Amino acid sequence: MIASLEGVVLEKNLTDAIVDVRGVGYRVSLSLLSLARLAEIGQSARLRIRTVVREDAFDLYGFLSRAEEELFLLLTSVSHVGPKVAINVLGGLEVEELTKAIATGDVVRLTKIHGVGKKTAERLVLELKDKMKLVSLEGATSAGAPAVKGKNVIDLVSALVNLGYKPAQAEGAAGVAAERAGAEAPFEALFREALKALRSG
Repeated sequence: MIASLEGVVLEKNLTDAIVDVRGVGYRVSLSLLSLARLAEIGQSARLRIRTVVREDAFDLYGFLSRAEEELFLLLTSVSHVGPKVAINVLGGLEVEELTKAIATGDVVRLTKIHGVGKKTAERLVLELKDKMKLVSLEGATSAGAPAVKGKNVIDLVSALVNLGYKPAQAEGAAGVAAERAGAEAPFEALFREALKALRSG
């Protein structure tokens, strides 16, 4: 199975990226946060990879840190949580915040992740609470990468990417908006501040 890839980023999409490795393009699914931190198109990138093989698919899931990969494996061990749900969860909170929320049983915090309902959040806590100490947080967040916090900020990054901005631009603008309006500010207020930042930049 493929364990890692190193090559040039050809494309960055809403949920995945294509990495060219010596003429072969690999489509890799990544979390929203990892996509925002991935090298820009035309630049080199190295990804840790988990290969998921099904009867009708051969999917690659990529990670920028060992901690994110370890957490992905734990998430997919939970009943009714598949790779796509796990990647979505990883895109909703920084690894450190996610492990803390699960370890402390913070169901409310977990349900703020887009697409995570109360039942799923409770299942994550029930099945993973005691396993969070197994996740090595060393190097969990890429150096120099801004932390994205708050459900509205996560939704803002997604909205900006949908408008055509690159993930890195979107996260940068979201970070500025969060500083100006507050991470828990209403989506509309954050959106206005983000657009101001993008126009002035």
